[in-house]
Amino acid sequence: MKGKGLSFLRVVDANLNRAREGLRVCEEVARFILEEPRLTHRCRQIRYDLNRLSRSLGGAALVKARDSRRDVGRPAVRGKGSPHRGIRDLVAANSRRIQEAFRVLEEFTRLSSVRSSKEFGHLRFRVYSLEQDLLSEL
Repeated sequence: MKGKGLSFLRVVDANLNRAREGLRVCEEVARFILEEPRLTHRCRQIRYDLNRLSRSLGGAALVKARDSRRDVGRPAVRGKGSPHRGIRDLVAANSRRIQEAFRVLEEFTRLSSVRSSKEFGHLRFRVYSLEQDLLSEL
């Protein structure tokens, strides 16, 4: 796979993690706040599809390339951003986080796999719809 240098793997790994984390937050809102099985299932299905795609990109190699201790963009643990004003803000912020991560993955995987790039694009658009549906339920 072209473009599979260490830096490439670190970008992919960081954005896969960012997307998973945001999806988990949205899934928990759908499951425990809204108690909405259909939305919970959609969140979970996107997360499962992301995990499948992650494995196809070299799951173990991605973890091995990770160097979070020396990451120059690593945020400080304390004082991380302003608090959300409510569940709607939480969902909106995490939806944007997922969408941005999928966009980065779409662009970077285009360097090595047009098929993977297209799949990340499809996932991103599924999250646009999911965000709309979650926010309308809130």
